[in-house]
Amino acid sequence: MKKVLTYGTFDLLHWGHVNLLKRAKDLGDHLTVAISTDEFNKIKNKKAYHSFDNRKMILESIRYVDKVIPEDNWEQKIQDVIDNEIDIFVMGDDWKGHFDFLKDYCEVVYLPRTIGISTSQIKDDLKLVKNG
Repeated sequence: MKKVLTYGTFDLLHWGHVNLLKRAKDLGDHLTVAISTDEFNKIKNKKAYHSFDNRKMILESIRYVDKVIPEDNWEQKIQDVIDNEIDIFVMGDDWKGHFDFLKDYCEVVYLPRTIGISTSQIKDDLKLVKNG
């Protein structure tokens, strides 16, 4: 069985996220998704709309996702790859090169972002609507 791993916050889930998850799952047989905990988001100066537990529940309901684990810190990726017996690490190509250090442990794939959608865009659009 080929195992795939990706990371993210996955807040305000949209079709770009689902597209990434589908393409990641297409690379293997089992997809593990690590999502940032609320505490880790604070360290990153990032605030998710949905709590970790709610984001986890949403991701677990997506047919492409087989397992959801917490991301607590920047340094855990190597251990996650080892502990979960990961064959392929996947991230969006906006992170290209950032995770090449994992090539000693697994294949690293950077997938193109879905054009025309992002969480930042949704937040900006909602601000425009609110301020109308």
